[in-house]
Parts: sequence; structure tokens; C-alpha cells
Amino acid sequence: MSELEEQGRKPSEESTDESEEEDSEEEPKLKYERLANGVTEILQQDAASCMTVHDKFLALGTHFGKVFLLDIQGNVTQKYEISSVKINQISLDESGEHVGICSEDGKVQVFGLYTREGFHENFDCPIKVVALHPQFSKSNNKQFVTGGNKLLLYERNWLNRWKTSTLHEGEGTITNVKWRANLIAWANSVGVKIYDISSKQRITNVLRDNTSLRPDMYPCSLCWKDNTTLIIGWGSSIKMCAVKERDPTEIRDLPSRYVEIVSAFETEFFISGLAPLADQLVTLYFVKENSEHMEEEFRARPRLDIIQPLPESCEEISSDALTVRNFQENECRDYRLEHSEGESLFYIISPKDIVVAKERDQDDHIDWLLDKKKYEEALMAAEISFKNIKRHDVQKIGMAYINHLVEKKDYDTAARKCQKVLGKNMDLWENEVYRFKTIGQLKAISQYLPRGDLRLRPAIYEMILHEFLKTDYEGFATLIREWPGELYNNMTIVQTVTDHLKKDPTNSILLTTLAELYTYDQRYDRALEIYLRLRHKDVYQLIHKHNLFSSIEDKIVLLMDFDKEKAVDMLLDNEDKISTDRVVEELKGRPELLHVYLHKLFKRDHHKGQKYHERQISLYAEYDRPNLLPFLRDSTHCPLEKALEICQQRHFVEETVFLLSRMGNCRRALQMIMEELGDVDKAIEFAKEQDDAELWEDLISYSIDKPPFITGLLNNIGTHVDPILLIHRIKEGMEIPNLRDSLVKILQDYNLQILLREGCKKILVADSLSLLHKMHRTQMRGVRVDEENICEACHVTILPSDTAQPFSVVVFHCRHMFHKECLPSPGTIPGGQYCNICSAKRRGPGSGILDMKK
Repeated sequence: MSELEEQGRKPSEESTDESEEEDSEEEPKLKYERLANGVTEILQQDAASCMTVHDKFLALGTHFGKVFLLDIQGNVTQKYEISSVKINQISLDESGEHVGICSEDGKVQVFGLYTREGFHENFDCPIKVVALHPQFSKSNNKQFVTGGNKLLLYERNWLNRWKTSTLHEGEGTITNVKWRANLIAWANSVGVKIYDISSKQRITNVLRDNTSLRPDMYPCSLCWKDNTTLIIGWGSSIKMCAVKERDPTEIRDLPSRYVEIVSAFETEFFISGLAPLADQLVTLYFVKENSEHMEEEFRARPRLDIIQPLPESCEEISSDALTVRNFQENECRDYRLEHSEGESLFYIISPKDIVVAKERDQDDHIDWLLDKKKYEEALMAAEISFKNIKRHDVQKIGMAYINHLVEKKDYDTAARKCQKVLGKNMDLWENEVYRFKTIGQLKAISQYLPRGDLRLRPAIYEMILHEFLKTDYEGFATLIREWPGELYNNMTIVQTVTDHLKKDPTNSILLTTLAELYTYDQRYDRALEIYLRLRHKDVYQLIHKHNLFSSIEDKIVLLMDFDKEKAVDMLLDNEDKISTDRVVEELKGRPELLHVYLHKLFKRDHHKGQKYHERQISLYAEYDRPNLLPFLRDSTHCPLEKALEICQQRHFVEETVFLLSRMGNCRRALQMIMEELGDVDKAIEFAKEQDDAELWEDLISYSIDKPPFITGLLNNIGTHVDPILLIHRIKEGMEIPNLRDSLVKILQDYNLQILLREGCKKILVADSLSLLHKMHRTQMRGVRVDEENICEACHVTILPSDTAQPFSVVVFHCRHMFHKECLPSPGTIPGGQYCNICSAKRRGPGSGILDMKK
């Protein structure tokens, strides 16, 4: 394995010599070996294009259209001549009894490895992907998909015939497909889709990020971590997608499942393959580096990294540069990463080499520690080893290590190790819990107790909860939130918390925890009372989640005292559950809250609360005057007399002016503007809106002895009233501020009007001339006459069959054509010949017939 000696080092370490590598303190995570034997001979004459891994064997496809079945040592056990061109993909079902193969020339074959009977088809386009149903060997799961320019699903019916249905098309070539349980994931140039075969619904579309990269050069990598977690690698980005069940109350027209992207991050290099390793990822990277001695770019060795995904980034655990054969000639699309879930084996496939990476086990770790002369750490590793059963009894070693940690008073570590050491042995778990109770360390072991399908007796969890209640209310509340309610007797804990509240009735932590316990027990009314008393932010979520609207009908005031905006929005969003009349009844004793509710109701719909509009006038006047005038403008159900009375009582001038004008008393409204507001600009604006000559006369009469008002009129009425009428009425000798400027503005306005008229006149003339030229050009245009045209009078083709004979045709500008003899004689028609069709349209029905009779 001399060619693999450099593997296991980061690229930055490639220049270090062997002695420096031996002194490194960083332990490798994986060990490597090259797949040899029959594979060596195959790749000397051919090149690998794809490979699929099964627990029992390997299936290798080549560029020359052959498929080889290999054992795990690389020995050939079976050979198939499929095509003369590249095998694009091989798919195996979980049993390893059936295989699906597709090739670049459009061939698709699905058959049993122990019988050649199956599906054989030739398509007229390359088939890039094929995937069998994981349970294909079962009679009711005879399904597979193929992908070329569309994704096709094949199903065998009861007549033993294959039925085809199209799952997707129209977005380019399908480049990858992975089938896990009932979910099919595939990729094309746009993104990745997931199809639920059980519900026959497509449930997501994850768009690709690196749109600048060619999808054929940097293909998408897909990998199912489990039945509901899909890992997508494309370009330099990785996304982890979780398929989740949708709440039945939210389904409606939506799919029963949806996808949540739980992690998405960018990597340093381009991704050629992905594989899961527990909660981590094994990533195969294609690396490009710039040579210092060459102008052109050359390809570096591929990298195999183990990373820890985080929500928006990742942490590198290890990084190895792999010396595969001919790596200098390979591109990103030439590499593939396949893995065997049963043994954590990872196969790096390239055209001329296949390398197997295997996770180092505890024996390897101990050997490495011994090699580095770290005997103390090697001893500790052997003590806690669960795989090294050749030398030690696993449980005995584990318990000894826990005892050692307890003796060192490292209680948290000892409790954490219990998860691995005790496993599913519930008796040992209970013994350890009682031991931790004896030494007063129940808190240490509490967070590591079993809480899944395997669990301890309820009394064990209750004992720990009681321990927290004695000294740590925060810790108790945390356990209640983290532990499923089925672990303990809920009523017992409720009673215990109630007893503690008798001593400390205002403790918010205990009250909040009691509300959560009531929620677990479906006693929502009691939980709601506590949340309202505490003004807790979760009260609205509780109401929505458990539909508690009938329980809050008498608590509306409390909800609005807590948060007016949220309470009103919730009430308005659920009018079908709590009526407006009920809310108004509850809030009648709190008019300031009633105003907030009715105001938002009016904003949503001007007509819903129309019977409360009269009451709202007083509410706006008392609590929200800035919104009174907009309300009066928008409401069509408000009694104007009542509104006028209230506004006059409170001396609301602007509102009174609006109401007077709306009721038709514009002269009184104008009088209030001039006398009480003294605002000439507003008076002029009001007169402009009403456009009433009598109002302008009143405004001029009122302003004639007030120089500031005269200035305002001179500056603004030029386009509505002749300024000369105002100027003649000004008393001689009156001093008017800025009179010269006002007169100049009047002259400028007059000049502007003259210019506008001249401009409009020029535009009109230009448009008329342009249209005249257009009509002239249209009428001069030639008209094509051929054998398809007919005479509009006799409906016979306009051209005779024998064109040698003389004939006459009349074509009018309206494009209607007639034989000359079909038209009335010009002498019988005043004004000359005309088109009968167009003339009849102008004169009415039947006119054309009369013309033809003439």
C-alpha cells in the first residue's frame, strides 16, 4: 500500500517528512486501503463510471458498458455485458436480489441476479439514473424509476405488465435519484425534489444555490441519512433536509408532509460525494489549486473530510488528502462516494482507482495510543471500550470506570457514561439512580435518564423531581419541560407543586410549571387562569393551540390588559368563535379598551360594526381625537346630527366644518373656517373643493377688509375666479402685504394659461397632420388579389378560371372587392361608385340588398 502512505494528512502537511508525521499528536479518524484483486485488472483495461454497495457484495459499472459483481475484497463473481457505452447508474434493492442498470445509450434493465427475467427497454435518449424500490423483491413493491429528460415511475400490475407514469419533466435532465422507504429524491439543473410514493404527492423543491456552476460538471450529490433525513451537496453548499409530518389541522390542500432545512452551510471546496457517519458527515471534495510554477490550473488530490454539521456552518473533525491514481486528470464529476451502512465502509470511486475508507475502531485507537507511548490514556480507553471484547468484559469495565469517576467525585462525567455503559439494562439503571441518591447527586444523573421507549419506573422520576423541588425550582421547571409527561404520575407532581405554592403562593416559576403540568393533563382552563395571572407570553399560543376561545369569553378584559394589540388581533381573527357583540358586552365597563377593539374592527371592515358607529363617535372624541375625522370621512353609517352635536359640544372646529359641509351647510362651514380658524388657505381650499360661486362671493366679502386674506386670495384664486373682480373691490388706499408679488403671480398665471393653450394647439395640429399622413400612406398601399378572394356581391371567386378572357375588378380602400358588372352603374348613383358593404353598414340593415337590386 505504498501509494496510500500519504493519505491521512491535511493538504497543508504534504511537505512534511515522515519523522514529522510520526511525531504528530493528531490521531487519524479513518484508515484506508485500495480495492484490488479483480478490480485492478478491470481498471487497467476499462474505467469505473459508477458503483453501488451492498452488505453482501459490490456492483461496479464501467465506461465500456460492463457491470461486474464483486465480493468485498474486489474479486469478480459475475460479469454482465450491458452496453457498448458508459453505465450511468446501478441500483440494488435492500435484499440484494434485484438490480437496475441504465446506460448512456438509453438502455434500462431491471432483473433478478438469480434470473434474467425482468424489464428490458431501449430509450431514444441517455438514461442517467435508475432506482429500484428498496423492497423491490416483494411482490407488491415491483416499482422503479428512471431519469433522463423526465422522471418515469414503472409499476407492474396484476397482469404482469409494466405501467408507466411521469413524476416530473420540463426542467432539464435528471442527474441523480435516491429512493429511501416511501420517499424518492431526485435532482435536475433547477434543484432537488422529493416525492412521497405512499401519498403520490411531491412535497418539496429545494433550489440549488451555486447557479453559476455547470450542473453537468459539478453534479448534485444526494444521500439519505435515515428514512426522513436527506443530505444534499451541490457545488460548495450542503443542506440537511428533514421530512416531517404536517399537523392534520393544517393539511387542507397541502401535502401531508413538508421539508424543513435544519442545516445549510458553505464549504471550502466542491462536493463530489456525501455519506452519513452517526451525527456527522463524510464529505468527498474535489480540490483545485493554483501552481506557483505553472500558469494553468491543475487538479490536486481529492479530500475526504469528516465534518460536524451546525445550523449555519460546520466544524471540521478530520481531513485527509487521498492519492488516487490519475487524480491529476480527474474532474469533480469523475468522483463518487458510496458507503455501507452496516460496517461504516466508505468507497471512493474514480475512473482508475477505488479506495476503501474505514472508521478506526477502539482497538485502532488503543493501538495508536500505545504507539505514541501514551499508556495511561490507553489504559483508560481500554477500560471504557465497548468493542474491545477480546480482552475485557464490556459491562464490567464500564462499571469499573463509573466507580472510578464517582470516587474522583466527577459525578457529571460518571452520570454521562451511564448512558453508554448501562444501555437498556433497566435494573442497573435503577441501582445507579439509588446510588446517586445515596451520595446526594440525583441532579447529576437526572439529565441522562432513559426517556424514550425504554424507561424506568415512574417512582424513579418522581423521586428526582421531588429532590429538585426541595432546592432548585429552576431545575425542576427545566425537567418538566424536557421530560415527557408519561414518565411520571402527573397528578402526584401537581399535588406536590400545589403544596409548595401554599408556602410561596406568588412564586412565578412554580406557577408557570404548574400551568405546564395542567396543560399536559389537558386541564387547559386552569392553565389559562395561571398564564393570565402571570401575564405570560404563552397565553395566546395556548388559546390557539387548544382552541380555548369558549374559556376566554369572560376573560377578555384580562387579555386586553395584558396586551391590547395581540388580544384584539386574536379576537378579530376568530369572530366565528367569539362574536363582536360578546366582546362589546364584556368591554362596556372599560370604554378605553372598547375603543381599541372597535377602532381595529372599523379598520378591517367599515361595515361590520356599523351598529356601534354612533357609540364610536364619543369614544373617538374622548380617547382618540386624531382618528375622529378619518372615521367620520370613512363611515357611511354614522348619524351626522349626533356627530355634529358632539363635535360642537367639544368645540372640535375641523370636525364640525367637515360635518357641516357633508350635511350641505357649506356657507356655515366656510364661516367657521374664516372666523374661528382664521386660515385663509384652508378657506380657499374649501371653496375650491365645493366649486360654488356663492361661496367665493362670501369668501371675498369676508376678506375684503382684511389685507392678509386679500393677499391669500390674490395668490390662489386665479384659476377659479377672475382676479379683476377682487381687485376692483379693494378699497383705495388699503395697504396689502406683498401686493406687487401677488399681482406678478396673477400675470404669470395668465401667461402660463396662454402658453398652455398655444402648446395644446400645436400638439393638436401636429397630431392631425400625422394622422392625415398615416391615412394617406394606408390608402396608397397595394391590395393583393388572388384566387382566394371572392366578390362581395355574387360570392364567386374574384378572378375567373380562364384568365385569358377579359375581366374587370373594382377594389375599394376598405379592401372589399367586386366584379365591375356586380356594381351599379356609376351613372345611376349620385356621387359615383361606392362600396355597398360599408355603405349598408352606415345606413342600416337591408340597405345593401336594395343597392344590389338597383
